[in-house]
Amino acid sequence: MVAVVVNLFLIRKVHSLVEFTNIKCEVVDPDFCNFEYCFLKSVNRTYKYYVLKVNLYKTPVTKVKLNSAIYKFANGYKPFMYNVTVDACKFLKNPKSNPITGYIHGFFKDISNMNHSCPYDHDLVVDKLSTQFFNDRVTKILPFPDGKYLVQMNWIAYDILRAVFKIYFVLS
Repeated sequence: MVAVVVNLFLIRKVHSLVEFTNIKCEVVDPDFCNFEYCFLKSVNRTYKYYVLKVNLYKTPVTKVKLNSAIYKFANGYKPFMYNVTVDACKFLKNPKSNPITGYIHGFFKDISNMNHSCPYDHDLVVDKLSTQFFNDRVTKILPFPDGKYLVQMNWIAYDILRAVFKIYFVLS
């Protein structure tokens, strides 16, 4: 009888988990930038992370917009929750100005060198965006329902699309 009660308690305590499935980094304007590396590293069954480095060829960059969108899979990826475009330079001067962009920026701000305002006169790096950190943000800070997701970021400099970054993950 005690075992049944313990099992029922444990079943109630099941938590959602994030599993990264893919990453895609696409350069739209190779004269402006290039991805030196962009990959998903699987250390073991439970520890995976993303790393990427973007080489900027035309520095300093003083005018950047970011279009961020979240998609959920349902017979193809469909818009889910957010699709926002923000002036990244203005946002980074005042991060509290846009809570949605602040939420998305929160995934990267502590593990990248993209945490200061313009100009950018150096390459951009994201170092080890882990499943544990990602899981915390999509299950505790802003809970998502189970499913397959895509986070797409379109990087626009001087009003020209320069690069597209996509993270695919499953929440179960």
